[in-house]
Amino acid sequence: MALGVYLSGKTMLKLFGGRKPGLVGLDISASAIKLLELSCDDEGYVVESYGAEPLPENTVVEQNIVDVEAVAEAIKRLQASTQFKSKLAAVAVAGSAVITKTIEVPASLKENQIEEQLLMDADQYIPYPLDEVALDFQVLDPTARSEDMLDVLIAACRQEHIESRQAALELSGLSAEVIDIEAHCVQRAIALDADLFTRDPALGVPDVLAILDIGAEMTTLSVVSGSQVLYTREQSFGGKQLTDDIQRKYDLTAAEAGKAKKFGGLPDDYEETVLNPFKEALLQQIIRSLQFFYSGTTYNDVDRIVLAGGTANLAGLTTLIETRLGTPCSVANPFDNMRISDRVDAQRLMKDAPSMMIACGLAMRSFD
Repeated sequence: MALGVYLSGKTMLKLFGGRKPGLVGLDISASAIKLLELSCDDEGYVVESYGAEPLPENTVVEQNIVDVEAVAEAIKRLQASTQFKSKLAAVAVAGSAVITKTIEVPASLKENQIEEQLLMDADQYIPYPLDEVALDFQVLDPTARSEDMLDVLIAACRQEHIESRQAALELSGLSAEVIDIEAHCVQRAIALDADLFTRDPALGVPDVLAILDIGAEMTTLSVVSGSQVLYTREQSFGGKQLTDDIQRKYDLTAAEAGKAKKFGGLPDDYEETVLNPFKEALLQQIIRSLQFFYSGTTYNDVDRIVLAGGTANLAGLTTLIETRLGTPCSVANPFDNMRISDRVDAQRLMKDAPSMMIACGLAMRSFD
């Protein structure tokens, strides 16, 4: 999904466009920018470039870029450290920034006619002034009630979310060729592990996966089945809370607490007094998110929980979730079946793999 073609004074998203060769994926989160560049041949994907660069606090607030220059400088540092060559980038917006709706149109309409009709009727579906949003659509299948009608998925995003990302990339010398939706990036990356997607390989029945991307400040639940994103929900809870708890408990600076959380060296009482209470709080957030999913859909269960994000690798977290919820739980790694260039620190990449899901899904847009 990509954003930014202009038509009749309105912006049409390129969310549902096809492959865009030569893209580098840039995941801009509250705490860091993650970069990934892939190539692909007959044997599969190859990780060509990879890097992560921390962002100053409050650079990104509630998924919005508030300091464009800080983001641009971080991207420049990534360019220097990874030496990626592409000038075309794919970035993503949060699912909460995008409105999607499925409508019906006559099957006789051509794509340009659908586009014209969408622009005329968009105010029926979008609760914002049309000059403040970008739009896109994707033609799906004939409707269940008639082969003479088509289902069309429309998407709309406030321009401010797009423009801040475009501005940051332009300041760093890049062009925003694709702006995707985070949940769709995660779904694209998790699909690399086919075993998670087929309940019965012989029948090809897709599993229902609850993917929890635990970021620094936000935890996003994306429920997917095969190539379909069924549900997304964001909660204001993340790994920063654990960092803050460590900082308060042991009288450390934020930088010291973050380093200790990642590399260890904390007192013996850390697990009992800080880590375990945080995991319990996170578990309650997961339960709450799943309950919202069940109450708002026809589903009452998921087949597997998959953890992503920088907090996914916490010791004992998958076991806690499996024991308490009775649902299989695993940590995402989109690079399990990829080859890794000699220029990439493979050990560091594998350690950071759960936090690279969005960047991976973005980089894969070159080959869709």
